[in-house]
Amino acid sequence: MEDNSSCSSAGTALSEASFLQRTLERLSSTQCLKVSTEAPVAVIALQRYLSDQPEGQPDSYDVTVTDGVWRAKCSVHPALNHLVHSNTLRTGTDVSITQCSFVYSERRLGHGYICIEKLRCGGEMSALLPRIQDVASLPMMVKQGMERSVELQSDVPLQVSRKHYLSLWNNEDPEGDIWTSGSPSSHTVLDVSNITLLSSLESCFRNTWKPLPLLVKIIHKSRLRYYGKFGLKIDYPFQAYFEVADQSGTMSLVLWNELCPEFYQKLSVGTVLYIQNYSLKQSYSNRSHPQMDHHQMKTFHSVEICLNARNPTSVVTVVSAKSVLPQWGLPEVSYLFTTRLQLDELSNNSACDVICLVTFVGRVERVKSKGKKGPEKFWTYRWIHAVDGSSDRPFILEVFSSSQPEVFSRICPMTYLVCTQMRVCRVEGSLPYLTSSCETETFITGYHKGQPYVSDPRVKTFIQWTKTLEDNVVLQKTSVGGHYCYPRPPQTFTQSMADASAQVPLVTAADLKKEMETLQYREHKKVAIQGQITAVRYMKHPKSTESRGTEEREQVPDVAPDVCEPNTQDHPSTAEQTTAPISTAEKISVRGIKRRIQTRKVKQFSLNLRSMAAKRRSSEIEEEEEEKKSDSGSEDAPNVADSQRNQDSDVISWESSSWPKQKQEVSEYLCEGGLHQDSVSRRFTIDEKDVLLQRSNLQPTHWTPEQSADTSPPVVCPGFYQVTILGINKQMAIDAAFLPVVSSDDPRAVALPQDPHGNTMLSCLSSGFLCPLSQSTLPQPEEVLGSAGELEDMHLVCILDLCHLGGDRVEVLISKVYRVTEVSKCTAL
Repeated sequence: MEDNSSCSSAGTALSEASFLQRTLERLSSTQCLKVSTEAPVAVIALQRYLSDQPEGQPDSYDVTVTDGVWRAKCSVHPALNHLVHSNTLRTGTDVSITQCSFVYSERRLGHGYICIEKLRCGGEMSALLPRIQDVASLPMMVKQGMERSVELQSDVPLQVSRKHYLSLWNNEDPEGDIWTSGSPSSHTVLDVSNITLLSSLESCFRNTWKPLPLLVKIIHKSRLRYYGKFGLKIDYPFQAYFEVADQSGTMSLVLWNELCPEFYQKLSVGTVLYIQNYSLKQSYSNRSHPQMDHHQMKTFHSVEICLNARNPTSVVTVVSAKSVLPQWGLPEVSYLFTTRLQLDELSNNSACDVICLVTFVGRVERVKSKGKKGPEKFWTYRWIHAVDGSSDRPFILEVFSSSQPEVFSRICPMTYLVCTQMRVCRVEGSLPYLTSSCETETFITGYHKGQPYVSDPRVKTFIQWTKTLEDNVVLQKTSVGGHYCYPRPPQTFTQSMADASAQVPLVTAADLKKEMETLQYREHKKVAIQGQITAVRYMKHPKSTESRGTEEREQVPDVAPDVCEPNTQDHPSTAEQTTAPISTAEKISVRGIKRRIQTRKVKQFSLNLRSMAAKRRSSEIEEEEEEKKSDSGSEDAPNVADSQRNQDSDVISWESSSWPKQKQEVSEYLCEGGLHQDSVSRRFTIDEKDVLLQRSNLQPTHWTPEQSADTSPPVVCPGFYQVTILGINKQMAIDAAFLPVVSSDDPRAVALPQDPHGNTMLSCLSSGFLCPLSQSTLPQPEEVLGSAGELEDMHLVCILDLCHLGGDRVEVLISKVYRVTEVSKCTAL
């Protein structure tokens, strides 16, 4: 009796201590399955999947929260999706659930879940999570009678019609436990006496035949392609292309649907496959192909090998490297390694492989896919500078995610980077750069072991060069994050009437507002707008956005409500949006209608440089080569909350004589854009590596304790100019930041045309830099602004870079201005 009493008391105490448990009990006892509550919880996972609703949002989200006692996996109401799109609802933060309901599955017995309909979002970092010793050990809360529900306990969506999650920010990266990797290769003795060669498949394609086994080696691997859309009755709509070869030549192989989660991460370049029960189909012509001339093998283009889970059920055996016999005659994997010096000789769109030492890594950004079919898709990419010792100039690399999220998110300065099948891009007036193709793979220090390229002579030459370097010297030239865009706009702005997608779009004032309103987290867009510059202010420091969160935490210690929450009690959809924070678009619009200039709260922050620790990296590439010989013989830094405000008397400014009157007459004044601390690159240090990478990467799907250890110092900003642009019809104005290049150490200085100019405000805006790039001889802001009078009533075309940095922060930067004499219009191509 005493034991039962104590157990009952413990259960009661646990229930009383848990906000989530009390909420579930209320949902179980109410008749309407909906309750208003006040449940402060922390977000520990946010997962995306294709919606099963025919209309409305294309994506659905599950969120896992904890109150420190239980974990609960809940569905996010579609009306709150905009909070995910703006990265307002994100992992590692506190939220307060104010209304939720319980949804029973109508398709499956014994399954149901909590749906969050209203919530308030807190500050930058959770106050609850650091107090939890092990989040993963907390029990998962399940309604009584639903303990056997697989969806509540495993890594699958709550909506039973979906079988898997998607990557939170793109469709190309594997996401979830269904993607298997690392399983051992087969050591089974294979019967290769009855195999067929690739060269015979083309002739067999039109005939009735029983497919004989294939023995092939993978020589190229593409990124994943997700083709899911509403109404498609395929559980795992994935596809991946491989180029495989045997002694007779090469052919494309396609991995379909369920086989992608099972095999994609097991199959690498150099892997040998024994394939049975495959099918053949005519090749799909509208796809990219890797450049394979260097393999010097015959390529069979007419048909491709298809591997499916059914009709027929393909049997794929991964052969271990030790079981591969020389008499099989499988070709060696060949590469096209190119040095930076040789890059200048390559033609546009030619392919090459590179190995280099990374010196700069830009933040991860997103851009919408140009495809018009299916739901909206984003590509994720980052800019990288890297050197190989063959030239004073670095490689400029535009690296897109290649279905290798563990590599893509860990690219950092001082690592050895290998990129395969990169494509050369040549733009008039700029140095050539390399961009990813569908077949690009990336490898960094820690991932080189086992790759076929480790024995390539050009790789060995690179390794020998790195041994001559001193880490401390290289570290001084490294940086991470910040705004970076390449190539720079051309000297003349051209508007083509025949091909609107061929250049930066020239938008109207209304379009510009829409572009800013519809931006999603880390999405980057480049637009052009006509108008005149009516005011310029020199600012010493980027915006600091932590002050709002600090004020909120002083009022509510554990959970911080959003201070910009609108009064929407009379709104027709109050059930979903009454307590949801308003979006960036609404905030910009409200400020514009009021037609007032916001007083800038410029923050100062102290310089806190940490000493660099030079650490020698062992070369795994060399170790792998030694093993081969042996075998043959036998990761926004927190904005500063306690910084002091700059006084108005410290601000240097200029404005046109007509601006005081004009600013009272504009109907829209979009003044929330500008420069933020995340807009400026930071010096890389080994000690701060994890924090700096966390800042430059996208918000993670799952919270880890490292997210709470964000202690990187504020950026060192040389100052910037806040520029007010009045639209050509004088109905709208927008504030944009101009951050000129002032040092050759700035990553943006690479390949910057440095033609001398007079350091007038106009020439600086046109060129993008102060002349010359030497700290000792740069003009003072007063000198630059002293020439701003020439901007009075000047008709200009301004190129703006827009990027959503999360929450209500939109970065608006001027990359170049054109006078109308520098604009041309093409009526035909």
